[in-house]
Amino acid sequence: MTDNSRLAVVVGSVREGRFGPVVAAWVAEQARAFGGFDVDVIDLADFDIPLALPAGSPKEPGYPRPEGMTDLTARLEAADAFVLVTPEYNHSYPASLKAAIDWHFTQWAAKPVAFASYGGAAGGRHAVLHLENVLTELHAVTVRDGLAFVNYPLAFDLDEGRPADASATTYAKTLLAQLAWWTPVLRTARERAPYPG
Repeated sequence: MTDNSRLAVVVGSVREGRFGPVVAAWVAEQARAFGGFDVDVIDLADFDIPLALPAGSPKEPGYPRPEGMTDLTARLEAADAFVLVTPEYNHSYPASLKAAIDWHFTQWAAKPVAFASYGGAAGGRHAVLHLENVLTELHAVTVRDGLAFVNYPLAFDLDEGRPADASATTYAKTLLAQLAWWTPVLRTARERAPYPG
């Protein structure tokens, strides 16, 4: 990549005592070390994201979003690529992340999205499967390889804020390499012509 792309690492859970910020901080560290990305960590807990949506489609210009969502919308719009950090709650992802997704459309369209999940025995993989379906509907491009932290309290060295298994760094590099391939391709395409979706 000849110039830096904007990568948004989104903390999807707003639950009290959540683990997401630990995972997001490590993912952001890996992305900065990988190079080629200007990294923006977006914590959904910092924004007003109502569950009730207005009539109409978020694809429409002037879609009425709450004032407390203005910065979130601008940062999603500015991003060229995403890593969504999600736990698995009841075999799916949290309502906070669904609400943030549903309030937007063009901000996701024709952009690559990767996933870093955490949970119990499944490591958040059920949540990711659901998110892949949702993001495909929004015309995002989901990358194949992701990060999944099984039994996450044991998978991380909490004192160091990093995975206990050093191979996680290799998996992160694979995820980032796929994002780095897709990001300029899709950005160039968006610049050439509006996405037809």
